[in-house]
Amino acid sequence: MTDNKIQTDYRTRVHRVFEFIDENLASDLSLKAVSEVAFFSPFHFHRIFKFVTGETLNQYVSRQRIEKSALDLLHKSVTTTEIAHNYGFSDNSSFSRAFKKFFGVSPTEFKKQNPNKHSKIRQLKSKNGQVYPDYEKYLCIIDNLKKWIEMNAKIEIKETSELNLAGVTHVGVNGIESAFEKLTKWATPKGLLKNPENKMGRVFYDSFKVTAPNKVRMGIFLIAHEPFETEGEIHKLTIDKGKCIVGRFEITPDEFEKSWTGLFLWMNEHGYKKSIENPFEIYHNDFREHPEHKFVVDLYIPIE
Repeated sequence: MTDNKIQTDYRTRVHRVFEFIDENLASDLSLKAVSEVAFFSPFHFHRIFKFVTGETLNQYVSRQRIEKSALDLLHKSVTTTEIAHNYGFSDNSSFSRAFKKFFGVSPTEFKKQNPNKHSKIRQLKSKNGQVYPDYEKYLCIIDNLKKWIEMNAKIEIKETSELNLAGVTHVGVNGIESAFEKLTKWATPKGLLKNPENKMGRVFYDSFKVTAPNKVRMGIFLIAHEPFETEGEIHKLTIDKGKCIVGRFEITPDEFEKSWTGLFLWMNEHGYKKSIENPFEIYHNDFREHPEHKFVVDLYIPIE
């Protein structure tokens, strides 16, 4: 087996592990238990997982548990005791210690510092390195974002049908073009790109609110209306049917963050709550063929 085929096999098995971890964050995720999912010995799997992700299994699982618990603090009316139980911590104290070690503040203080209606704006502040010292400026930012969304988005509440997807996993914001290239290279000889209904998109398994950009895990996908067989790193994905906030945008690549931020703000302002499903986006054009190099894209936030 060539080096490329070996690496592809490794990434395919690690993708199965990602899915297993997502579904079992409250369960035993020891090296022994997880390596069995990938059909590797614990010793071999430890090395492969770190090669693919840049983290040890323990580091990855701990980060997932803390980051998902932080999102629950921001979006759900649950106690820290419930969160500790839901994410596999032995008790509230161990959860609070782990949380403070990761974020530098206790879960209670984190929630106070990030009230839901302003949490996305605070993330913009930290990522852009700007300082907004008072409440009035926060309100100004929010007001400007509301106006931008009104001018640049068509927003609807839709019941979406189940989507069957061919996907490839990508971690981090760098090198994402290679993931699209892998999917295109796989789909072209199969004729899957000839059907105009088979659109490309991206689903987010982590949130930029709490996950570092270089560690955000995504699925780059192609909606397939025909049966297909997977191969290599290409795997089957499903996005379940449900209710979504759908925003239609025509934007440049550097306006995606503003668009997502504004859509979440719209969600909060209109009293909707995000469901446990993952946000995703579907592209309706090749931005390279657009006269202004813009994406025509729908952003989807699944809601309860």
